[in-house]
Amino acid sequence: MSKIVIVYHSGYGHTKKVAEAVASTSGALLLPIDAEGNLPEGGWEQLLAARMIVFGSPTYMGGASWQFKKFADASSKPWFARQWKDKLAAGFTNSATMNGDKFSTLHYFFTLSQQHGMLWVGPAMMPSNAKASTRNDLNYVGGFSGLMTVSPSDASVDEMLPGDIATAKAFGTRLAEVTARLAG
Repeated sequence: MSKIVIVYHSGYGHTKKVAEAVASTSGALLLPIDAEGNLPEGGWEQLLAARMIVFGSPTYMGGASWQFKKFADASSKPWFARQWKDKLAAGFTNSATMNGDKFSTLHYFFTLSQQHGMLWVGPAMMPSNAKASTRNDLNYVGGFSGLMTVSPSDASVDEMLPGDIATAKAFGTRLAEVTARLAG
């Protein structure tokens, strides 16, 4: 079992690509939520065994997808038994605009983690906000509470910006380092 599990929903494939980038440097297991809001068989057991759970969803209409919310509601069973207490938690989201109310989705993930008694881990990355910064620099979107990426509404998965994918990989490295240090 992986120490890190990324549980995510992806409507069009962009969030899946971000999840894969985070997993590529963190060694995380990917646990996709399907189009009906369900986990694959054995998913709840994988979450129970994880040291860190990373939440991921596109931001739709200012929040996480309904499929992710269905999963979150179903997490009331492990919540009642305090099964995720003191696990590490983190989150990421993608939407079509630079802001796109991504913070609302990340705050939803944070609140979910706090209800479960988890310990939140942010990217700990400075933003690329100088005049010389370009859209492909690390953390150009400026996420501090979680990873934020942008996919223009008419962009295919293959057209995602290299800077956002590089930021996702840097986030994955951070998650692996924190998990190794704090969760052994």
